Amino acid sequence: MKKLVAFFKHTRDERGITGLETAIILIAFVVVATIFAFVVLTTGVFSSERGKETVFAGLEKARGSMEVRGGVVVTATGTTLAVDDIQFAVATAAGGASVPLDPSATNNRTVIAYRDATTVDNDVDYAEADVVGDGDTLLESGELKVITIDVDGGDITPAPSLAANDRFTLEIQTPVGAVLDITRQLPAELAEVMQLH
Repeated sequence: MKKLVAFFKHTRDERGITGLETAIILIAFVVVATIFAFVVLTTGVFSSERGKETVFAGLEKARGSMEVRGGVVVTATGTTLAVDDIQFAVATAAGGASVPLDPSATNNRTVIAYRDATTVDNDVDYAEADVVGDGDTLLESGELKVITIDVDGGDITPAPSLAANDRFTLEIQTPVGAVLDITRQLPAELAEVMQLH
């Protein structure tokens, strides 16, 4: 019996099994770490792709923008000097994409809104003319166009009656780019030609 007990005590030596369990746990840690690393790398690649899409969308919006070159010129006519026209020159932003300036187009067109203290018109008629350009209605890189809005006889409803010290805002909404806001105030005394900065 003593031999049998000694045999069982000898077989219960767990030194070899402990090493095997440690190897299994180590392999499990390596597998879990590999899966975790894969998840982290996949998430990083996905988020960087989303970030790249956001940057490209922002660049497209910035490239579709235009800017005012020079001041806004307001002309007034008549004995009481009523404001007749508002003119300003535009060009594409640096390295910008082309901007359509066809006021008669029905889609994919630039819209100009007019606001003052008494009038709000979200789509006013305007005319464009080349200063530097190729004669079409597309504002391209390197071109300069003058936009004219007929305040006195145009389609702005109700017709504005701009007087001295009045403020007005023109909001130019291009199909792709950022909105261009032009807010100016008339001087204390009107003249036939006034350049507003």
